[in-house]
Amino acid sequence: MEPIGSESRIAARLRIVEEHVRLENQHDLDGIMGTFGAAAHYNDAPWAAHYPDREGVRAFYADLLRALPDLHIEVQRCHTGEDAVVLEVIIRGRHLGAWRGLPATGRQVEFALCGIFTFEADRLSGETIYYDRATVLRQLGMFHEPDSAAGRIATVLMHPLSIARIVGRTLFGGRVPAR
Repeated sequence: MEPIGSESRIAARLRIVEEHVRLENQHDLDGIMGTFGAAAHYNDAPWAAHYPDREGVRAFYADLLRALPDLHIEVQRCHTGEDAVVLEVIIRGRHLGAWRGLPATGRQVEFALCGIFTFEADRLSGETIYYDRATVLRQLGMFHEPDSAAGRIATVLMHPLSIARIVGRTLFGGRVPAR
């Protein structure tokens, strides 16, 4: 049996997350920030990037909206609980601005993302996102599968020591001479 008020608290938290996503899709930076409470934080787990305060969260969103000016988030599934709301979404957009040190590629991205929202009173306290970083980099033309032609070339150019070990194993029957 749920405690009195639990159902209404979960419904209120779900509404704040829905508002947050709606404002992201409208590219309303001030509105997005309005969904966060005073102790806002944001974690982009695939990059091990942590934004521990409102200023950092604002910078994260400003960079994201600049990099993907047509950003669109499509909610696939929503999971609610007493402590968090979890969304499974599809992120879409064209990479038209610098992002994570990468100049604009003009390429379209589309990838699955899981976001976990936590709360402080009636506002978001934080969000942590998980997605496949390699998928994003591949779509931006910055990552190639190692068994593709481009991947083999990149491996030879970027990892000469690895290639030398492979050649050594081949030449010496699995044993690599001591260094």
